[in-house]
Amino acid sequence: MKNTVKILLFLLILGVFLYFTNKYVVIIDGLIGYVSIIITLTVTVIGFVIFMENRHPTQTLTWLVVLAGFPILGFIFYLLFGRNYRKERMFRKKYFLDKQTFLQYEAQDPVSEEKLNRASLSYQKLFYLAQRLGNSPISFGTDTKVLTNGEETFSYILQELQKAVHHIHLEYYIVRDDEIGQRIKSVLIQKAREGVKIRFLYDAVGSWRLSKEYIDELKAAGIEMVLFGPVRLPFLNSKFNFRNHRKIIVIDGSTGFVGGLNIGDEYLGRNESFGYWRDTHLMLKGEAVRSLQLIFLQDWYYMTNSSCLTAEYLSPVLKENRYGGVQLIAGGPDNEYSAIKNIFFSMITSAKDSVWIASPYFIPDADIFSALKIASLSGVDIRLLVPKRPDKKIVFHASRSYFPELLEAGVRIYEYEKGFMHSKIIIVDHVLASIGTSNMDMRSFHLNFEVNAFLYRSKSTVDLVKEYENDLLHSREIDADIFSRRPLGYRLLESTSRLLSPLL
Repeated sequence: MKNTVKILLFLLILGVFLYFTNKYVVIIDGLIGYVSIIITLTVTVIGFVIFMENRHPTQTLTWLVVLAGFPILGFIFYLLFGRNYRKERMFRKKYFLDKQTFLQYEAQDPVSEEKLNRASLSYQKLFYLAQRLGNSPISFGTDTKVLTNGEETFSYILQELQKAVHHIHLEYYIVRDDEIGQRIKSVLIQKAREGVKIRFLYDAVGSWRLSKEYIDELKAAGIEMVLFGPVRLPFLNSKFNFRNHRKIIVIDGSTGFVGGLNIGDEYLGRNESFGYWRDTHLMLKGEAVRSLQLIFLQDWYYMTNSSCLTAEYLSPVLKENRYGGVQLIAGGPDNEYSAIKNIFFSMITSAKDSVWIASPYFIPDADIFSALKIASLSGVDIRLLVPKRPDKKIVFHASRSYFPELLEAGVRIYEYEKGFMHSKIIIVDHVLASIGTSNMDMRSFHLNFEVNAFLYRSKSTVDLVKEYENDLLHSREIDADIFSRRPLGYRLLESTSRLLSPLL
């Protein structure tokens, strides 16, 4: 299969070369026809490959339409974003290694029936599902704190980094060489000089603008800097499509951070285009940090082939407390069952009273879309909070194409107007919640490496409810009648963007 793609790429490049050189040199008329045959043959073969991969019918039809309408551009997009068989080959080994590791280390903690019985009967199956899909147990020995903006989040992060005595592990999608990036760099260098072991994993695409000087300074201080998923263009490496969207910090194995904020000044509201940046992060202390640690260590092993699964890096098992349940779940292209998406689905379908969602990028697949509509039609209070201003226009318009059906089913949709809303939250019946890096979109469900914390009957769940209600005060509810009268041009743009939604 790999050789076939290389041959097709060569034929396409040859065809394009001959097509454009036709303008400057005298060639026989039949050569133009030959070029057309090459392009047609290439697109046909790719179309056949896509057809035989047995994707979801929507994805198959979308790819075929793109290839038929835009052969050359569609071919390039397919190399970058479309090769499912590459996904399976690249991550199958990682999936099985991760599963074995989690089962080995998490099995030391007897979660079993005793802990699950603490949850009400209506949620026990959900926790059991999460444990099976994510290979991670629920913890009743973890304290959590909701952090509601950049100022609060980075203030706590800097304080906790200063307390490190043994190790610091960081994993981020975006790292910027700006003011907050410099402050974090200074603290890391200081701690490295004090003898703290620091490992830093950053995504190749999300952090492509990170300066070489920034990286070199950290390396010079003895900090291990590792690039996740390096992409070497112009060879159109398909790894471009599978990104590490996780935001993780683990300090001394007992304190952790996870959520929506990357390292950059815009997350502090310093981007004039967006102004105030509304986001949510979570600080954890205690038992569940071990699960976060294992997620990082397995990602580190995947990129470095260096294992750090030793006692000194695993969180201590703390005594039980009354902080409520916490469960850390990793999702990604290496996951056999789309763990986070299926847990979201189970949360929605198990709701009795309410499902409140906040997501900056809302492009649900058919399962989630149907679950939301059916729950709303069943009398469940479904609310969706999205940004009023876009940062990714195609995703923004694709998202709005789903609104008419949701509004018709009784879903209440709000647009956040105070600034840019980047929180990724689900709250069910005011007792169960999810907070993390995963958006409510197909990229987070199937392509990105994500991590979410699921909370049950904790003070943080109560705090998330209060913050959501406060966000609604800075939002405008969409009126179904007014929205239905939006200009035809907007509808066309939304429909066109939605056509691409399986690829986004």
